[in-house]
Amino acid sequence: MAARKTKAKSNTSAEELRAFYKDMLLIRRFEEKAGQLYGMGLIGGFCHLYIGQEAVVVGLEAAAKDGDKRITSYRDHGHMLACGMDPNGVMAELTGREGGYSKGKGGSMHMFSKEKHFYGGHGIVAAQVPLGAGLAFSDKYKGNDNVTFAYFGDGAANQGQIYETFNMAALWKLPVIFVIENNQYAMGTSQARSTSTPDLYTRGAAFGIAGELVDGMDVLAVQAASEKATAHCRSGEGPYILEVKTYRYRGHSMSDPAKYRTREEVQKMREERDPIESVRSMLLQGNHATEEELKEIDKEIKAVVNASADFAKESPEPALSELWTDIYADEIPQEA
Repeated sequence: MAARKTKAKSNTSAEELRAFYKDMLLIRRFEEKAGQLYGMGLIGGFCHLYIGQEAVVVGLEAAAKDGDKRITSYRDHGHMLACGMDPNGVMAELTGREGGYSKGKGGSMHMFSKEKHFYGGHGIVAAQVPLGAGLAFSDKYKGNDNVTFAYFGDGAANQGQIYETFNMAALWKLPVIFVIENNQYAMGTSQARSTSTPDLYTRGAAFGIAGELVDGMDVLAVQAASEKATAHCRSGEGPYILEVKTYRYRGHSMSDPAKYRTREEVQKMREERDPIESVRSMLLQGNHATEEELKEIDKEIKAVVNASADFAKESPEPALSELWTDIYADEIPQEA
């Protein structure tokens, strides 16, 4: 693919661009491998891939700090990798193996990391949003300046619990960023056919919540918006809404043939707006990397992903005794 004439922001260093490129490429290659394993029957149930949306979570995580929390829906593998979770543990969980983050008992919709403050991908549409407000409330209560990223899609944006959460978050000035990952097709219905409001971020206006529309195919634009939103929340100004306009190349899940849009539409987006290719072009045009160096990065990323697949295949299935673990807290506080 020919290099695009996309210019990096003047304050974006070569190191930052390289980091964005590697982080997005890791998600892309990991998801491609997950799709292969699903086709081989090694991943069962549902499998929702993040291919095409990589700039969203990578750009948002660029403004996060230690202690910030994130919670999202079932299209969550990219979020896990972007916040630093181990690809081995993620892939092993997808394949239902003992080496997974939930010891092979949960899959993508029940994967958590206390260490990385990742509070799950949730299978019930929009259910994670009030939970995200609860996470933000805990930080408000403790008096720190941490922020919670509560991700949901354009399909979830019409759920009633979203607006109940908006109201509570605004009343209590909770440090939560509501991230609408608008990939324009929800589960298979275009936004134009399902939603009366063209700009979803304006839904917060009735509650006095500030927000903006962001180009989700541009990692630098997402980073800038994330820096603005996190500064707003950390300063005690309350919640913020980011509608990040993005695009998924695959169907809603691996079982979705995506016949509600044309191949030409998807191909046009891939050729003209791909977030990884955009950063690749910036690196080449700015003489920040050579073709050979970028090929070497791709080789390194593929090795990491292949290793995660090997780890998953070699990890045993959970023992029957695991059915009775992680049900209760290890210690129940005694009443005073």
